[in-house]
Amino acid sequence: MRVPAPSQPRPTRAQLDAATDGLVADIIAPRLRVLFCGINPGLYSGALGQHFARPGNRFWKLLHLSGFTERELTPAEGPELLSHGVGITNIVERVSARADELVPDELRAGMETLRAKVRRFEPRVLAVLGMQAFRSTVDRKAALGRQGEPFEGAVAWLLPNPSGLQARYQLAEMTDAFAELRRFGEGAH
Repeated sequence: MRVPAPSQPRPTRAQLDAATDGLVADIIAPRLRVLFCGINPGLYSGALGQHFARPGNRFWKLLHLSGFTERELTPAEGPELLSHGVGITNIVERVSARADELVPDELRAGMETLRAKVRRFEPRVLAVLGMQAFRSTVDRKAALGRQGEPFEGAVAWLLPNPSGLQARYQLAEMTDAFAELRRFGEGAH
């Protein structure tokens, strides 16, 4: 029998507004199997201090359905990912209402910070969530899946954006993409 995930109160409008320009701490450790990388935290994540916290975001469901975790974790349980060899970071650390609020200089500076993190923590795979983010910062011609060029020593991988606002990919298709990454990440270290 599946135990329901604990719920948490939704942030108020004032809490969401106060989250603008804040930070959400990385979930990271040396030599992870996979380091997932989002564009930047949204207001909901910023208000709660948790990655992919907005209801409707499919990240946590995808991790479970693809076999990264044995059950669907909640955003509050994010630090448990480290015990699975998985972590989370972002290209830009700053919280914003929408990713399109980020300016090109922020993205460029964020990429330099990401490069330094990958060199320092040495994950096996860097999995960027969102084709638009990857194309605008790493490779304009990228397609989903494993990329030909490594990223600072890590295998570069591109996955669909798990946001519930992104309707281009259906859950089954996204689950398959995440499962392919999981199988690769479980290979030789």
